[in-house]
Amino acid sequence: MTEGLTRLGFQTRFYATTVSGIWDAFVHYKIELVRLIAQMSLGVGALAVIGGTVVIVAFLTLSAGSLVAVQSFNQLQQVGVEALAGFTSAFINVRIVAPLVAVIGLAATIGAGTTAQLGAMRINEEIDALEVMGVRCIAYLASTRVVAGVIVVMPLYCIAALMTFVATRLGTTLVYGQSTGVYDHYFNTFLNPTDLLWSFGQAVATSVVVMLVHTYYGFTASGGPAGVGEAVGLSVRTSLVGASFATLFVSLAVYGQSGSFHLSG
Repeated sequence: MTEGLTRLGFQTRFYATTVSGIWDAFVHYKIELVRLIAQMSLGVGALAVIGGTVVIVAFLTLSAGSLVAVQSFNQLQQVGVEALAGFTSAFINVRIVAPLVAVIGLAATIGAGTTAQLGAMRINEEIDALEVMGVRCIAYLASTRVVAGVIVVMPLYCIAALMTFVATRLGTTLVYGQSTGVYDHYFNTFLNPTDLLWSFGQAVATSVVVMLVHTYYGFTASGGPAGVGEAVGLSVRTSLVGASFATLFVSLAVYGQSGSFHLSG
């Protein structure tokens, strides 16, 4: 129990130091920050074409939006209100699917890569060498990656939201044959621009949690290559759980118990 509390305290101190080092990242490590943003967003070489984070998030949200179309139309059809399929897209995709899937894609691609990079630097004693040279290692390695992850998740969220809207609309109108006019009417009626802003903020806040977790596990990796692999697995598991809790708490804080939802008529 004492060991667990000690580890929790060390982890909390690392998070506080990382957040406080964001200013140093902007002031002293601008070149490294720009390099990380370019690397995280599209990758390099062949990854930019077939495996970049943008492509992965686009396909993830395309699949999720299609599932929303399938489930919502069938469930609403059972009670005779399948015309409200556009409402489910405006409500579920904005508040849950787009921000959560964007952050999951961030954790599975950028987050895991960040843990592996920092873990490899740790076991190769590169971080120790930076400390000997007087470099602020947490600001240079962790804070820059947190800032880059937050910046990258912004266009990722926009792509995720657009792909969910497109996938749900195409699935409902082309596959199930609903009129595009009926779908667009209910979609535009229930789409609240304020919810889009809150959803964007939710994605940004959750991405901070995800990047903090991944940088911590990479920075403290030990045990050789096997230890780096174990750190990547632990970081992905922890970040996904943290993202789920962050989504829950942010949603409760923004929408409350009622969800700010009123359906009448």
